[in-house]
Amino acid sequence: MGSHRNIGRRHVSILDDHDHVFGEKIRFSSEAASDHQVIAGVALQLFTLGVPCIYAGTEQALAGPEPSERRWLPDWKKSDRYLREAMFGPEHPRQSGVAGLQALDQNLPGFGPFGTAGAHCFEPNHPAYVRIKAMAAIRKQFPVLRLGRQYLRPIAIPFLNLPFGDHGRSGEIIGWSRVLDDEEAVCVLNSHGTDNRGARVLVDANLNAIESLMTVILNTAEVANLPGYTGPHKVGSTVSVQQQDGTAYVEIQPISASEFLILTNYP
Repeated sequence: MGSHRNIGRRHVSILDDHDHVFGEKIRFSSEAASDHQVIAGVALQLFTLGVPCIYAGTEQALAGPEPSERRWLPDWKKSDRYLREAMFGPEHPRQSGVAGLQALDQNLPGFGPFGTAGAHCFEPNHPAYVRIKAMAAIRKQFPVLRLGRQYLRPIAIPFLNLPFGDHGRSGEIIGWSRVLDDEEAVCVLNSHGTDNRGARVLVDANLNAIESLMTVILNTAEVANLPGYTGPHKVGSTVSVQQQDGTAYVEIQPISASEFLILTNYP
């Protein structure tokens, strides 16, 4: 889609959906490394070009039946039913066909998330929900995150002696910028599922003078751990723009697995 919003205006980004026409019929969180890893995918939806479509239950990290149940299910990963749990699962499902308009099937348990029946699984304090809620709010607040041009940013990893570049190494920091006029918002994602990661992320030298400051406006790890967060890059803290061999960059301290930051020069 290039760098411009008008190309992505009609492009809808989907992570989970009710069909999964291609590949295995499982939600992202079915094989996630943590209860919030899904937010890494949702961050890509919310803060890159296009129209984000967040499927019902993604914000609760719905994952189908519990792992201990899956070996008893011969159609696991093959049936649409595992994509379509009722978040507020009934005690019993409707009968098949027209009879379902009138009566429940008392012989079958209801089909709710995580193998539940007769229970709801909407949890406003769920680790995925609180992060996605905060990400959606910041996207609404800052037009640059919806309308800005988009640029993948090269990163440098000093401890691996990797200079600035698009290294294509799985599990490392991914950085991209959204730019609207003279405003730059730098999005930083730790794509590793279990380990902390940090890096130097290139920024636009024409928009950010050396030793100028970029301010953190979102840190998903902090959102999920208020008020006891003690890690780096708290919201409101700043990072100075530095220079290496003519390249302007910001230094991102190691952030936790599957967490996400946004920094901007116009907080």
